[in-house]
Amino acid sequence: MLPLRCQLKQAPPWKALCRFWAVMGKLQSKLKHSTHKYRPDGVIEERIQTKTFQEYSPAHVDTVSAVAALNSELCVSGGKDKTVVAYNWKTGNVVKRFKGHECEITKVACIHKSNQFFSASRDRMVMMWDLHGSSQPRQQFSGHAMVVTGLAVSPDSIQLCTGSRDNTLLLWDVGTGQCVEKASVSRNLVTHLCWVPREPYILQTSEDKTIRLWDSRGLHVAHVFPAKQHIQTYCEVGEDGHKFISCSSGFGGEGCEATLWDLRQTRNRICEYMGHFQTVASCVFLPKALASMPIIATSSHDCKVKIWNQDTGACLFTLSLDGSGPLTSLAVGDTVSLLCASFSRGIHLLRVDCSRGLELREVTAF
Repeated sequence: MLPLRCQLKQAPPWKALCRFWAVMGKLQSKLKHSTHKYRPDGVIEERIQTKTFQEYSPAHVDTVSAVAALNSELCVSGGKDKTVVAYNWKTGNVVKRFKGHECEITKVACIHKSNQFFSASRDRMVMMWDLHGSSQPRQQFSGHAMVVTGLAVSPDSIQLCTGSRDNTLLLWDVGTGQCVEKASVSRNLVTHLCWVPREPYILQTSEDKTIRLWDSRGLHVAHVFPAKQHIQTYCEVGEDGHKFISCSSGFGGEGCEATLWDLRQTRNRICEYMGHFQTVASCVFLPKALASMPIIATSSHDCKVKIWNQDTGACLFTLSLDGSGPLTSLAVGDTVSLLCASFSRGIHLLRVDCSRGLELREVTAF
């Protein structure tokens, strides 16, 4: 029997390394370009944007806490740098900076069809600003004992409602700056306020996991919606005043949902939108012209913005804003644009694209 001698040749180290990088290169290419994740029903679930986009000069030098649309070209925002900024998001220019607060800005709210807006802060103050006025506040509202966490302007722009972690709501006369009503509920740590269109009612979310409907006529609680399992962080009312969305805190997919409610006679829970993995910080009803169905958008601390079918709760699209940190605020800019404030990368301008189905893409950041 002849001995079998086999000698295995070992490839030189440089060739082995080249083969390794070739394999890794193919894998990275697949990962980079495989940006769609599909649900079983074929709906696009997630896209990580790979296209480059233009970055404008930043509006703030630190975390942006809140953003609101002043009109179809301008937005106002506030954050940890203690400034309120009016910004033209179509040209990429700072229109004006407003200084007066001593601590971080927590909320901003605009007067409808006006150049005036409000800001709330951890300094317990609320200030009113005029785009065409001086850089100093036009009016100051002082009355809370802790950080102000809620701002809502009445539909007629005559009154302003503010809420705080001090468990109180205050109702102000915008013209005089005087407090006309005060109400307090034990353990009612306010997280957000929203005035119902064409009505005297104010929605309020709380850290006690409830949503309250206040009647501004005497500032008393008119209704308390069934408590949720997690802190309610935000609320938004539709233009018709019939429905509203609330957002829940959470982590690891526990909680982390948005909920659609009926504001009319039944005042029942209609639908839930589940898919975020961290606290949902903001939500908006999207313009009806965008799709054949009613749609909403949510932003979360998980760095994702999701578009949902309002009626069925199906997630239609997810945009991941990697590197942005927690997403803190969301606002409708115009009929196809969203403004999304973030912890680490300022404000993102997003555009809804219906040319190839419903998609959301980042246009710029500032």
